[in-house]
Amino acid sequence: MSEAHPTPPPMEAHRDVWVFLEARNGALRDVSIQLIGEARRIADKRAARLCGVLPGWKVEPLAHEAIQHGVNRVYLVEDPRLETYTSRPYTKVLAALRWKHNPEVILFGATKNGRDLGGRLHAAIDTGLAADCVRFDVTEEGFLDMIRPAFGGKSLAHIHCEKHRPQMASARLNVFLPPPRDPGRAGEIVRETVEITDADMDTKVVGFRPTVTHETKKIDDAKILVSGGFGMADPKNFAMLEELAALMGAAVSASRKPVDSGWVPKALQVGQTGKTVRPELYVAVGISGAVQHLAGMQESAKIVAINIDPKAPIFEVADYGIVGDLFQIVPEMIRQLRAFRGQREAPPPLPAAVPQG
Repeated sequence: MSEAHPTPPPMEAHRDVWVFLEARNGALRDVSIQLIGEARRIADKRAARLCGVLPGWKVEPLAHEAIQHGVNRVYLVEDPRLETYTSRPYTKVLAALRWKHNPEVILFGATKNGRDLGGRLHAAIDTGLAADCVRFDVTEEGFLDMIRPAFGGKSLAHIHCEKHRPQMASARLNVFLPPPRDPGRAGEIVRETVEITDADMDTKVVGFRPTVTHETKKIDDAKILVSGGFGMADPKNFAMLEELAALMGAAVSASRKPVDSGWVPKALQVGQTGKTVRPELYVAVGISGAVQHLAGMQESAKIVAINIDPKAPIFEVADYGIVGDLFQIVPEMIRQLRAFRGQREAPPPLPAAVPQG
């Protein structure tokens, strides 16, 4: 934004915890809902109000949904120019609301749009931004403790923004659990007007064509993931995991080395530099368990690890471990699953003939 910044009010004048509510295809992004739960905890610790900021077009039903998940107030900015995310108009909206209402904290989902908006906004309003946080807390002094992996995931950095407001941070999908939805919960929707002009529209969206593959979509919300590591030895061996996953109703993912080696697409990578997942069952096949990978999957409800090395770090987080050659174990699992499915799907036997006479 090119206009001069207003003079910030004193630190103690900043109130409220905000969540950027990202809408896509008529729905709130999962990461925005997940952040509401964590922001609710922060707001309660600060005795603050939890607010959502929702730019878009014809998205008022999503404001009600955010309230049902725990937000006290939603600032709703509707304009046809905001129907599809573009950088400058969204930055203008968030900056205008920041200077009007002076929030203490703003949280973003670390989606492509959320990363872009947070990065632009912190420069526009002269504050800091901690990216890809995995945990939040509040210090005794009242600062937001923004915790993120550092040094390749080998340690955690605690970041404080002590001299500027608002304190801003982003968090990745599936880091936090979504809060329950209460259809009877009441809240406030405040309609705000921010003028969007042609000069703000340096980018025009003429069409939208999703490029995400079916497999990529399944990784984000799959209940079961079968994940392969460098122990798969060859890209063609991932066909074996595809077969196992098909029998389990699962999706296939991978650790970093198979991705870096070009065996599988980047979109299938689980880990610190890939996706964070939280399935009901995570089957790690030939994955050693480097901290970078564990950062992306260790919150899975149940973890099964298959590795030939009994000292592999993956066994430290696994609920069930199988020590052995994956090229013997996985085919046997496939064989037994096929047999089990065959038994379930076989037609019942015909009744025995009753002797006549």
